[in-house]
Amino acid sequence: MTVTQVPQVGQTGGLAQRYARALYDLASEQGILPDVLGEVKALRTAISESDDLRKFLADARLDIRQGQTVSTVLMSKLGFGDVLRRFVGVIADNRRLPDLASILDGVLALDSALRGEVVAEVRSAQPLNDTQRSQLQARLAEAGYSRVSMTEHTDAALLGGMTVRIGSTLFDTSIAGRLTRLQNAMKGAA
Repeated sequence: MTVTQVPQVGQTGGLAQRYARALYDLASEQGILPDVLGEVKALRTAISESDDLRKFLADARLDIRQGQTVSTVLMSKLGFGDVLRRFVGVIADNRRLPDLASILDGVLALDSALRGEVVAEVRSAQPLNDTQRSQLQARLAEAGYSRVSMTEHTDAALLGGMTVRIGSTLFDTSIAGRLTRLQNAMKGAA
């Protein structure tokens, strides 16, 4: 396993952070924060598990009407509440659907930070099962991260293993990372 310090490049900064803060504050003011956070997690999971949905959201050719139509249908189909439906509608109106996953991550990160937790961004080649999740939580606790909330992403390019980013620290146990380190070591030896 390799641990490196890498600069965190605006995962939830700037635009995504402002939208995330707006949704968090709105849900807080209306007293429905726990419900909205549950819906945000569910929507984030739906995006990370669906290749078609990710491709659709990233499509720059979408016009405003298409984005509004699909976001309305998606929110209805998934059974989300009015606040999240209207929020995603605003995101679609402002042509920010490609940023939706980052905005949702920002909401979850903001909530974790306000509760005193650190956010671990976990990327794995395959979705984690409950046993792997609990083992990872235990290992992170051993490393000094006892209050951790995890956001999970599936990335087939890792080939196997996982990467875990907490702030600017990256724990890399992926096969792709090992191959890259081996390739770099071989270049240095030549």
